[in-house]
Amino acid sequence: MVTRRRGFTLIELLVVIAIIAILVA
Repeated sequence: MVTRRRGFTLIELLVVIAIIAILVA
């Protein structure tokens, strides 16, 4: 899974948002 040509994929973006949501919560 080395598909980092356009920055973030949709799944990675969702994971990052989930982590941030948990940290900010």
